[in-house]
Amino acid sequence: MMRKINVGIIGFGTIGSGVLKILQDNSDVIRKRLGAIVEVVKIADLDITSDRGVRVDPKLLTTQAQEVIKHPEVDVVVELIGGYEPARSLILQAVNEGKHVVTANKALLAKHGSEIFSAVENQQLSIGFEAAVGGAIPIIRAIRESFVANKIYSIEGIVNGTANYILSKMSDEQCSFDLALKEAQDKGFAEADPTFDIEGIDSAHKIAILSQLAYGTPVNFGDITIQGISGVSIDDIECAREFGYRIKLLAISKFDGDSVDIRVHPAMIPQSNLMANVNGVLNAVRVCDDLMEENILIGHGAGSLPTGSAVVADIIEISRDILSGSKLRVSPRSFLSTSIKTIPILNIESIDSEYFLRFSVFDNPGVLSLISGILGKYSIGIFSVIQKGRCDEGKAVPLIMMTHHSNEKNIQLALREIDKLKVVYEKSNFIRVEK
Repeated sequence: MMRKINVGIIGFGTIGSGVLKILQDNSDVIRKRLGAIVEVVKIADLDITSDRGVRVDPKLLTTQAQEVIKHPEVDVVVELIGGYEPARSLILQAVNEGKHVVTANKALLAKHGSEIFSAVENQQLSIGFEAAVGGAIPIIRAIRESFVANKIYSIEGIVNGTANYILSKMSDEQCSFDLALKEAQDKGFAEADPTFDIEGIDSAHKIAILSQLAYGTPVNFGDITIQGISGVSIDDIECAREFGYRIKLLAISKFDGDSVDIRVHPAMIPQSNLMANVNGVLNAVRVCDDLMEENILIGHGAGSLPTGSAVVADIIEISRDILSGSKLRVSPRSFLSTSIKTIPILNIESIDSEYFLRFSVFDNPGVLSLISGILGKYSIGIFSVIQKGRCDEGKAVPLIMMTHHSNEKNIQLALREIDKLKVVYEKSNFIRVEK
């Protein structure tokens, strides 16, 4: 008789219903590849009456998460409710009950990952979290297994589909940020409250997880520099095009052997670069290391079935370990717990980059030389200048500059001084250039 792996799901929303649909519709191919039957035996959600568009036996449904965790036949608990609590407590309870765990909860792992991973290791269990970063892109598995012998020195990612859709829309159709956001919400690509997506918080959760796996260090989420896309204007988009760039919200992590540079912010990428042409709701992650130079993984980063497929892949991977009797075949943190060491996170003021600067200035004589003088005072070299149109004296016009490689701290100091000038109409804007 074929062995069964029993699964309990906590959270029956978009992803949870996608997981159940995949396990039902693709049960035959799963059975043929796994050599066992994967069956959902309990589902917990506060709402057990709404139609999810998937077949479900009402007897499987409960409003009590404890019925999943305490279920004697459940081998794998899948947590899909999101947030910090009660997700953290439920996962730790499941581990204490001897259950393997699968989660898509990037916020939880970014903040409490060390605690959860330690609990899993102490119980000799497995945890899968592929769906936490990049949806259907197998980036977690790639770092933990495929790149296991590689010394990774940088990861750059477009890891939020909402932000990428908005910036793509602005670039391709020359529409405003507000209009692009509204369309994203109308199409279901953005939440009613899109703050985590457009302000870079979601991307920061993901790059924190990837950094831990890539370098074997805990990451204090509060040390990550985070800047969203709400300040990106159509003027920035059009000027970027003139200079040969596209603007993307990038999650960046770089390791130089002594410190880790982790940040999330809009960045200008050359139009010829593959990452610049990842548009719409697609995600992409670029990994650079000592053996392959670079690998770029592109795919759908969200959605019921793409994310559900990553969850199911984790369930099957854990099922294989259960069937073979393997324990901790792969460390959840990629590195052995005894090898985890804290690596300091670089202060953003220490980085060097090229910069795009946009000033709104009154069209008066001597403005350019005044601003150039302050930039020169802080050792900031100007590569090129564009003045967008002319206005009558006393009216504001955009003044655009691209700099040579400069120090972030000097850029910040210079802009603060420039913004105090009487010829400057509003706060200056800058975007870092990543090549």
